[in-house]
Order: sequence, then structure tokens, then C-alpha cells
Amino acid sequence: MRIHFLGAAGTTTGSMHMVETAAGRVLLDCGLFQGHRKEAFERNRHLPLDAQALSACVLSHAHIDHSGNLPSLVKAGLRGPIHTTPATRDLCAIMLADSAHMQESDVKYVNKQRQAEGRRPFEPLYTAADVPPTMERFRDLPYGVGREVVPGVAVTLHDAGHILGSALVVLDVAESGRRQRLLYTGDLGRAGMPILRDPEVVGGADVLITESTYGDRQHPREEDVQAILAELCRKVAERRSRLIIPAFSVGRTQQLLYFLRELRNAGRLPAMPVYVDSPLSTKATEVYERHPECYDQAAAALLGDGDGPFCMKGVRCVADVEESKRLNGAPGPMLVISASGMCEGGRVLHHLKHGVENPDNVILLVGFQAENTLGRRIQEGQQLLRILGGEYHLRAEVHSLQALSAHADREEMLAYFRRMGRPPRQAFVVHGEPPAAAALASSLRELGVGTVVVPQPGQIEELGGAPETPRQPVAGL
Repeated sequence: MRIHFLGAAGTTTGSMHMVETAAGRVLLDCGLFQGHRKEAFERNRHLPLDAQALSACVLSHAHIDHSGNLPSLVKAGLRGPIHTTPATRDLCAIMLADSAHMQESDVKYVNKQRQAEGRRPFEPLYTAADVPPTMERFRDLPYGVGREVVPGVAVTLHDAGHILGSALVVLDVAESGRRQRLLYTGDLGRAGMPILRDPEVVGGADVLITESTYGDRQHPREEDVQAILAELCRKVAERRSRLIIPAFSVGRTQQLLYFLRELRNAGRLPAMPVYVDSPLSTKATEVYERHPECYDQAAAALLGDGDGPFCMKGVRCVADVEESKRLNGAPGPMLVISASGMCEGGRVLHHLKHGVENPDNVILLVGFQAENTLGRRIQEGQQLLRILGGEYHLRAEVHSLQALSAHADREEMLAYFRRMGRPPRQAFVVHGEPPAAAALASSLRELGVGTVVVPQPGQIEELGGAPETPRQPVAGL
């Protein structure tokens, strides 16, 4: 068995790992790389593998850095199925369509300038027409159900507790007279978070591929999410300004609505309109409502009472573009939740463009901000920001709330690995910036993992000896 580390090696985006056996090749995730625009453009366009040679793909969850390049994979000739949970399939149907729209819109914007300069126009990475053929390749695989995806390789998905439908991927591989269990965490969730169940503990792994987004840090334990939200809402109510929350459409927006609902019911939320200005967030919340089988007991109990975990008076979902534009000139106070979470696209850019220079406004960052993103620059307090082609001075008040993170932190990951029982024989640390990956790798060695590797992009690792028959190298490697 070989593992090819094709994406999210040395960085936090573009997850893509291929497991190769004598019987076939299985791809784990196919995400979009996000970062410097030029680098992202090039990396996402050139898949580092032969799509036609793949037997199957297994998708851990719907976030775009794990699923977003699946249409490119299908365009390149993927013939095999894409196995994932029913909830992830439903989320991908709306998220990939939204991603295609953004690909087309971004290229249209760039091409105006290129054509004015007499340069050749770009083609979008993929279009809306590429999404239906991609969705046709999806195959539902519920939690706990084993399925042979190539001879000798069985896949089982377990609840990862990260977002709706997210999965830990287990590959049980029988090859060359030996059996090995590989566990791929995808993105590992956290225990005790609202709405979703805690991550399911999977034991018996010989080989571990783990994310490391927060591998060198802990989430603040003292943060009281409801208290912080209530205080910031009180502040903007007094100032008659606005609270702008860039939030991922899937996962984070639903968490925020859950907590705001609790505050409103407790009488702790000032009277002000709450706008969810993201059609994708609205559609994603509808998907969440269709999959209560993923809820924890507290969220399920709200359904039993005839209510829902995301229902709250005063919340307006903004679908119309013109209504979204009107918000920028409307008087405060107001709370605006808008995608994207790292401020790299979506309607939140327009709210930031109109709001960052007002010192009465508050920007609340509620998730991880990757390197070279606008969200990271705001988090770091850079005074001059480039937004939608213009330059703006950061004068708004900025806060970060890490307690809502859907990623397990260093201690939570280590606690999970201890609960797995005997340490894996080998571990590979991916999906993290270099300091975070190195720190988690060191901690895994202390736990007794035999060999721990932080792979580089394109690195190939041989597990359990040479393959039985010669194979051609993977295209692009």
C-alpha cells in the first residue's frame, strides 16, 4: 500500500490524499487550495493525478477545502463513485453549485481587466454545468456501514463531529497476505459542541492520517460564547452601528443561529435585526434541518418540543442582491452574518468594504483564518486592507472568538488519540501550517506512535512492502 500526499501537505487547504494498492487507487477528498490568488489559480487547475486511473473517491465532508475540486476531477475523467454520507451529499449539491458560480464570477471580473490589457481571457475552473455530472457520481454511505470500494479495500465512515455529515474515514486493507487499518480524520470535531454529536472513537488503526489545524495551540477555555455575543450586540446597539460576522455557510452560521436563539429566549439579546446575508448559508441551514439524525440530544430535544435549533424571530435571510446592497446604507444597529468565513469571497466583502473604516462597527472573526487571507490580515490588525480592488483603512473594532471552532485543538486531538487504545504504527500529519503540524507530530511521538511523518506536497510513502505487481507512476508526480 502506498499513500500519495497530493494536497493539504504543509498547508491547511486543498485536501487530497491517494491510497494505492495492487487492486486500485482510492482518493481521500479533493479540495480547493486557498491562498495567494495566482498560486491557488495554478494549483487548482492542474490536478496532480490521473483521474481516469482512480477506482473511487471517498469524501470526508463538504467544506470546500475538502470537496471543492471534485467537478474538476470528474471533468478530468473520474469514472468511479464518490462515497460519502447522505448529509454531505446534500450539502455538496448546494456548495459545489455555489462554488461554480463563484468560479464563473471571479473569472468574469478578472477577464474584464485582461481584455482591456489585450491579454488572453481565462476559462473558469469549472461552471454550473459541471456540477450535475459530479453529483451523479455520489453514492450514499451512512455511518457504520462497511463497503468494499476496490477488491481488498473496505471503507467505513464514522461521525467526526465537525460539521453536518462529516466523517472519519476507515480503510481496512487486505493486501499481500497482511491486513492494515488506515484511519483518516478528515477534520476532527470537538466534544461538547452544540447541535452535533461528539466525534466517534475508532480503535485498531495501524496507520493514521490526521489533520493538525490547531496542532500547536488550545482553544481558550474561558470564553463564554453567549456572554461575548451578548456584549458585542449590546455595544453596537448603544452605538447604533453594526456587528459584522464573517462566517462559513456550513457549520459556523448554524452555530451562531443556535447561540443567538438561546440569547433571545433568555432575554439577553438587544432588539436589533439579524441578517443572514448568504443564500448558501440559508440553503445550508435548510439541509441541517433535513438531517436531524446527525443531532446531539440537546438539539434533537428542540425538535421534539416543536421548535428547531435555528428558529428565531428577528432573523431575516437575505436572498436578493439588491436587498444585500441596501443593507450597506441602512441605519444601525444590526447584526450581519455573511460568508465567507476567511473573507476571501462572497457578500461579506461588500459589508467589510463599507464597514471597516467606521470605528463604531465591530468585526467578529469566529474561525480559523488561513495564511494570506483577508481574514488573517484583519485578525492581525493590518491597517491597510485591499478589498474588491480598493484600499481601505481598518478602523473598526476587531474581535476573535475561537471557542466556536469546529476543529479539535491540540489537547482535544491528543485526548481522542489516547481513547483509540494502542498507538498506530505510523502517523502522517497533514492539513496544518508547518508549526502546527510539527508540534502535533512531536506530541504523537510522545504518545508512542512508532513513526511520525509530516509529508511534503507530492510525497509518496510505502506501507507494508512493495506492491505485488508493477504499476505506472501517477501522472503529475
